[in-house]
Amino acid sequence: MRIISGRWKGKRLIAPAGETVRPTSDRARQSLFDMLWHAPWAGREMVEGAEVLDAFAGTGALGLEALSRGATAATFIEKDRAALAALRANIANCKTDAQVIAGDATKPPRAVKPATLIFLDPPYGANLLAPALAALDAAGWVAPGALICTELAERDPLPETRFTPLDDRRHGKARLLILQG
Repeated sequence: MRIISGRWKGKRLIAPAGETVRPTSDRARQSLFDMLWHAPWAGREMVEGAEVLDAFAGTGALGLEALSRGATAATFIEKDRAALAALRANIANCKTDAQVIAGDATKPPRAVKPATLIFLDPPYGANLLAPALAALDAAGWVAPGALICTELAERDPLPETRFTPLDDRRHGKARLLILQG
C-alpha cells in the first residue's frame, strides 16, 4: 500500500497484521480521488485546503492521501490499538503533524473545527455508517457543504441520513458512496 499522488507519491504505508484493519485498496483510493478531483460536484478545491476528518482511520491512508494532495489539516479517529500504532507510524513516516484521536467514531469528542472533507470507512457489515454520521454531525465535525466519502461492502444497505447522496460506485467488493452535508 502506498500514497498514490501528491508530495508523498510512492511513500509506502504500513498496516497491522490480521483482519482487524481492511485498508482501502490503492485502486479504490485512486478512483475516489479522481472523483473528488474531476466530478462536477467537487473539484481540486474540495481537496486542496480541506480540513480532513478520517474516521475509522485504520492506517490513515485516506487522510494521508488528502494531505499529500494539498489538504491543510487532518484529524484521524481510530480505536483499534494495532491500527493506532500503524497510523501513528504512517503519520511519522510522512513527516507531518496530524491529530490522532484514540476513540470510537460513533462516540466522538466535540470538534474543535468542522471538517470539509470526511472519510468514513467502517468495518463491513457492522452497520456503523449511519450511527457514526449522526454522532459526528451532532459533535460538530461536519461543516456545511462538506463532502463525506464512505466505503461500504458491495451489499451493505445505504444509510438513512440527512445528507444528500452525490455518487455511488462499486469497485470490486468495495462500494464508494459520496454524500454532501
